[in-house]
Amino acid sequence: MIGWLAACAPAFDPDARLSVDLPTRAQVSGVPLIQQEAFFCGPTSIAMVMQWAGSDIGQADVAKLAFNPGAGGTYLADMIGSSRRLGQLAVEINTFDQLLSEIDAGHPVIVFQNLGLGVAPVWHYGVVTGYDFDADAVYLNSGQLNQMILPFATFERTWRRGDFWGLVVLPPDELPVSVGQTDILSAAAALERVAQWTGAETLYQTGAARWPGNWLWQFGLANARYGGGDLRGARQALLRARAIAPDIPEIRANLAQVESEL
Repeated sequence: MIGWLAACAPAFDPDARLSVDLPTRAQVSGVPLIQQEAFFCGPTSIAMVMQWAGSDIGQADVAKLAFNPGAGGTYLADMIGSSRRLGQLAVEINTFDQLLSEIDAGHPVIVFQNLGLGVAPVWHYGVVTGYDFDADAVYLNSGQLNQMILPFATFERTWRRGDFWGLVVLPPDELPVSVGQTDILSAAAALERVAQWTGAETLYQTGAARWPGNWLWQFGLANARYGGGDLRGARQALLRARAIAPDIPEIRANLAQVESEL
């Protein structure tokens, strides 16, 4: 079926299709190949990228948070939510520019594909680990013990059927390269909402180092430390936020609250 899908498709032209300058090939090393259990392509994909980052989590552990038995699979929102409940930075992407830029930066990317036809969809999550323009190849870890290699045109067609949905899942001390500061701030705030205080604190610190002139990183860092019970650390972050933006009333109010509790 894969060969049939690609038979009449034009070759992928990076010069015409991309707005970023990328090398002709890139490969993310060290992403494990995990044989998925039935219907566990979503949890397996998350397990692969987390193991790549150094975790020892397995697909069954992820499935406890991500798998929906009634649906017989994992919803997109649960891919994001479970990654965050596991303390990871999770942001969506939806273009080839973003996908290939992340691969070039050494970050694997989870993608949502339909490997079937319109009348017989086969929805599937896989992990893109590399590309090669000269070889016309996209490399994926796709829940089997052998790597999947697709021509660009075939990969694009299967990914388009999934609305070009992709997910970058990284440890919170590493930032994606293809999304903006606002999206990363939102991801940090999402870690707070699921009480992942340590992950949120690390992500706010990482963002503050990248964008030191934005008071929101220190403000968020204070919130994460406060949520984790570190009042002195929260006060320190609020003082830094006030030094950056002395006229923000929320900073003054939170600082007063923390100092009263201390």
